Amino acid sequence: MKRLLKVLLILVLLAGVCGSAILIYQGHSNYQQLSKEHPLADRIAEVQDRDDYVSIEEISPYLIDATVSVEDKNFYLHNGVDLAGVARAVLSNLFGIGEPSGGSTISQQLCKNLYGLFYDTSITRKITEAFLTYELEGNYEKDEILELYLNVINYGDGYIGIAAASRGYFGKEPSQLTLDEASLLAGIPQSPSNFQLSDHLAQAQEKQKVVLEAMVRENKISEAQMNEIVGES
Repeated sequence: MKRLLKVLLILVLLAGVCGSAILIYQGHSNYQQLSKEHPLADRIAEVQDRDDYVSIEEISPYLIDATVSVEDKNFYLHNGVDLAGVARAVLSNLFGIGEPSGGSTISQQLCKNLYGLFYDTSITRKITEAFLTYELEGNYEKDEILELYLNVINYGDGYIGIAAASRGYFGKEPSQLTLDEASLLAGIPQSPSNFQLSDHLAQAQEKQKVVLEAMVRENKISEAQMNEIVGES
């Protein structure tokens, strides 16, 4: 019986390895096709050519700190890919364990936005996204990636990019955003339809508390600064 169980375990492991290899091959093939049809540099150039594109120097440091703190605190340390997220997707796809999504880095989210990889939650798509992210990280500096991300992300109410959101919600330039305004905006992209300010202000303010707490943990602001805003909301 023990020998039979050992053989079965080996077969399961081999099946997992073979299945993973096939998925990686498919994901890489999709990446190659996407890159050929729509080169990453071309997609980025299209974003940078927009009339409302703003450089990172034109964005409030509060918004930058808030976004990194709540979205991807290790942004400046990792190589762009959430390997744990990819592993979760493999486990879910092959064995039905856990959820296939979640935990994407800012770099991965940028690639998702550049290529419209939103609705396909398969492991193949996740692997394709990973290859795109490695290409992104290999050719662009971290500040360039963050700048691009802030210019393409959805802030709800039809506002795509921080310039549109800042002007639309507050009637000011991104560089003028206060801590209160920046921390409110930084929480919206995680679920724009549920946090947009026109009809979900209360939910957005609850999310703002999460953003501020993350900023305190990352030593970007003090507890006193957080409490001042939370007390006013």
